[in-house]
Amino acid sequence: LDGTLMEHLHEIDETCQQRLDKMIPQMAKAEGITENLKATDPMAWVGRMNSIHASAEEAVLQELVYN
Repeated sequence: LDGTLMEHLHEIDETCQQRLDKMIPQMAKAEGITENLKATDPMAWVGRMNSIHASAEEAVLQELVYN
């Protein structure tokens, strides 16, 4: 009602992106996904990174958007 919806949505989007940018490398490290894997088996690396991205995105959405 006071014209701050877009500002609020932008803030939530930035917070989600910052959280993802922090979580994904941490999760990749915990899973043992390395640059060596990327060099030796790029398709496996992409698959595992896509899985991590999806998991991290779901966690961030649950925490910041859906609740």
